[in-house]
Amino acid sequence: MPVRVDKYLFAMRLYKTRSIAADACKKGRVTQNGVTLKPSRTFSVGDKFSVRKGPVTFTYEVLQLSENRLGAKLVADYLRDITSPEQKELLELARLGAASGIRDRGTGRPTKKDRREIEQFISDDWNDDFDYLDEDDNI
Repeated sequence: MPVRVDKYLFAMRLYKTRSIAADACKKGRVTQNGVTLKPSRTFSVGDKFSVRKGPVTFTYEVLQLSENRLGAKLVADYLRDITSPEQKELLELARLGAASGIRDRGTGRPTKKDRREIEQFISDDWNDDFDYLDEDDNI
């Protein structure tokens, strides 16, 4: 018995909710043989389809059908990942690029704590702690 595309994508844990899976289909992110799939289209055993998430296009093969959401360990019995090595490399590059976006402490914009310390440093109260030279003092 065939299963709707949006139900299958949700059941296989490719998307968090069925409505998100349906939106992905409507936006053209789910394809089969180069044709965009509608959420109401059905999958059969042996079908191959692609899901585009960010810069990477994942390719899968349907091994078994299920409308009910499965546990993560059971997904491998129902769905096979046949994504090309080039796409997996692209995924790894995207992960490395995201990790490099994390800034080291002390670089970039100041934090609230940094801002408070700067304001305290500049404030007049802090400057009162020092003895200033009088105009009459000679150096």
